[in-house]
Amino acid sequence: MVKAAGFDSFPKDTDGFLKMMKALKEKGTPGGMALGNATGDGLWCNWLVWAFGGKLVDANNKVVIDSPETLKALEYGKELYATFVPGTLSWLDPNNNKAFLDGQISVTNNGISVYYASITSTDPKVKAMAPDIGHAPFPVGPVGRSTELHLFTEAMIFKYTKAPQAAKAFVTFMMEKEQYEPWQQASIGYVTQPLKAYESNPIWTSDPKNTPYRDCVKNMTPNSYAGKLGYASAGTMADFVLVNMVAEAASGSKTPKEAAERAQARAQRYYKV
Repeated sequence: MVKAAGFDSFPKDTDGFLKMMKALKEKGTPGGMALGNATGDGLWCNWLVWAFGGKLVDANNKVVIDSPETLKALEYGKELYATFVPGTLSWLDPNNNKAFLDGQISVTNNGISVYYASITSTDPKVKAMAPDIGHAPFPVGPVGRSTELHLFTEAMIFKYTKAPQAAKAFVTFMMEKEQYEPWQQASIGYVTQPLKAYESNPIWTSDPKNTPYRDCVKNMTPNSYAGKLGYASAGTMADFVLVNMVAEAASGSKTPKEAAERAQARAQRYYKV
């Protein structure tokens, strides 16, 4: 579908990405990305805002989302949304997987689970898609650097545990090569390592389609950008402040300025500085 739209490879910048998405729409093979309260798949909205220099807070945790940079991102988001298949405003995390494997969309943002579902499917039509599925990092915006955000799950031990030493030993055991690498291999790279040592896991090169997922954590910008991690950054993420802002502006339910102002007010409830 991408080649039929005139692109031999996935664009590396936001200008090229928008051109490709417009061409795909014109060919009748649109893309689509979640704009509902999708915990994982809605993170492309962070990428979008950061790619144009917008940020929820500055280094002092002051809310600064209502900015000219954010407005540029939201204007781009409106153009991008116009290329999407209908219905993305209500999409949660499972929706784009289903739409992609059903042939309704040509491009989306997701973990490697779509590819995994294709290669392991018992449905001949879904399995036949696997050779055509490709992966790529998010395009780089005007800021000139990677601005990806991905799900990142920590292994934590609560203070109230009755067996702290056993818990620590278990986490240590699971992070050792003998356990960790087979876990990555079983998920064909759904689990991207936080430790550089595991970049050499054969799973990343045994199938070239897995390789883009190898560097997700390395390329990742923390959710708290450009401030500090904590209650406020977690709260605004759980409350989908950035996702809702992008959805409102992209759909036209609010102007970009109105959407940014609402996000500013919502974020300030968490960042009380």
